[in-house]
Amino acid sequence: MGSAWSERRITRWYVEMFRRVLGKTLGFVGYTIQYGCIAHCAFEYIGEFVVCSGPSMEPTIINHDVVFSERMSRHLCKIQKGDIVIAKSPYDPNMNICKRVIGLEGDKVCTSSPSDLFKTHTYVPKGHVWLEGDNLRNSTDSRSYGPIPYALIRGRVCLKLWPPHSFGTLSESPTKRIIKTQSDSD
Repeated sequence: MGSAWSERRITRWYVEMFRRVLGKTLGFVGYTIQYGCIAHCAFEYIGEFVVCSGPSMEPTIINHDVVFSERMSRHLCKIQKGDIVIAKSPYDPNMNICKRVIGLEGDKVCTSSPSDLFKTHTYVPKGHVWLEGDNLRNSTDSRSYGPIPYALIRGRVCLKLWPPHSFGTLSESPTKRIIKTQSDSD
């Protein structure tokens, strides 16, 4: 009689232990899913931290600089000439690019390199932007792949976070290729 009673007691203890572990595990999974959803919404609609690589934005942004890219400007259609943006590469949708907006839809932009003797121009079509790197001699940008659809823009870079000595807002374009129009000053 005593051994059957002790077996039931041990079985009940194991069942209770299993219920507690299962309850804590499901609670942990539930919180993880909730926080994952919150993080996803924050990165998708508010902004994200981006580690930039490559020489195309030098001297404004150099290799391994960390910037904050906010997403609200993109959703509100508030991207302006001179803004630095993170966009999907038109060549590889798995890769992001960091470039400066040189022209918006309807703007006339120079399509030639700084060293070209004869300058060529084109107009940015509706729903597109013209992007260029600040390091014109070492940048694959709209001069290579043309204007990109506005929908490829992921966010506007508003702060440089790393390295600490260059923390702050970003500087004007060193290339002076942004042509101000009458509507820009209104």
